[in-house]
Formats: sequence, C-alpha cells, structure tokens
Amino acid sequence: VDRFRLVEDDQFLFDFVNPNTTVGVTNGAGGHTVAATSENFPAVVGNGVSMTIGFLGPCGMNSPHTHPRATEINFSINTTLRGGVLVENGARFAEIDIRPGTATVFPQGAIHFEMNPSCEDAMFVAGFNGEDPGVNQVAQRFFGLPPDIVGAALGGLGVQEVANLENFIPDNVIQGVDECLQRCGIERIAQPNSQRQPRVSA
Repeated sequence: VDRFRLVEDDQFLFDFVNPNTTVGVTNGAGGHTVAATSENFPAVVGNGVSMTIGFLGPCGMNSPHTHPRATEINFSINTTLRGGVLVENGARFAEIDIRPGTATVFPQGAIHFEMNPSCEDAMFVAGFNGEDPGVNQVAQRFFGLPPDIVGAALGGLGVQEVANLENFIPDNVIQGVDECLQRCGIERIAQPNSQRQPRVSA
C-alpha cells in the first residue's frame, strides 16, 4: 500500500509509441525497441513483469541477445518473424516462424533473435516475468572483452584483427541477412556502432 501511494496516476501508463524517456530505447539501422522496466516505468516495481515493443523495419533484426534475469514470451503483431534460440551448450538450435497472432518462449539466459524477413514494417510484443529482465547483446558485448582473449576465442586472431572485426559490429536493431535486403531492394548501409562495450586493453 505504501509503495502504491508513491506512484502518481500518470506513472501507471507507459507510451511505447512516443516514450518520454530515452531510457530503455534502442535505435539502429534496422528499427528500434522500447522497453518498459523498473528502470523507467515505476508501476512495474514489485509486480514482477515488464515489456518491450519491437519496431522492425523491412529486414530489420533484433540481433542475438540474452535476458539474464527473465524468460520472454514473444508475440508477433502483423507479420511472420524469423526467430531462433540456443538455450545452452549441447542444446540444439531451434528456429521458429512466429506468425501474426502467435507467440513463442525464449527461456531465461538463452541466446535468441527476432528478424523481420518481410519488406514491410513489423511489430512484436515481448513480455517478461521480471521487472528488470536485463539484456546482453551477444556480439556487441563479446568484443568488450580483452582483445587478446577475443582473438584466442576466435581461433588465434591477432589483436589488430580483432579491432578490425569490431568495427563491423553494428548497433541494435540491425539490418538483417543479405537475402532479405536484396529481395526488398534495400542497400546495406554503414550502420552506427556506438553501442559496443567499451574496450578493455589487452
């Protein structure tokens, strides 16, 4: 009751289309996502839920990522999304066509992605069983490790080769696979890359 008293009436409503904050908003060349979590939506605090809406442009992809503190249920609004999930070492890769009006589950901590393989804009709703699910974008975070460690993990690449590779890691939401871009007549552009993990020296 005391916590409820602290939340103003207008804090029970979250606008995903025109959010009044940049917290929880991720922008890239392939679209954007807007997350309502305990970080920017006081009404969810103590209620164990949160939500993200994905706005994917043609061929846009929410790049492979994990949620360290919550399981996700992902619902496609208006087009069939290409989804995929890797739960852990030794598990098989599961690829799912998330048709409009259907949903799939991405278990807590599992690497997964959602891609719009169509030439039209797409939307999805992602619900979480935690008010602070967290997100860990795999490629963007991996290159934040010391470059000699990254190089060793990639089969013995040199530090400079790692630095060169890192320059190609785009900000989420990214442009998707070449087949889709070619089919939709979209040119792959130089994507922004400011979301990369700050470099750790070797």
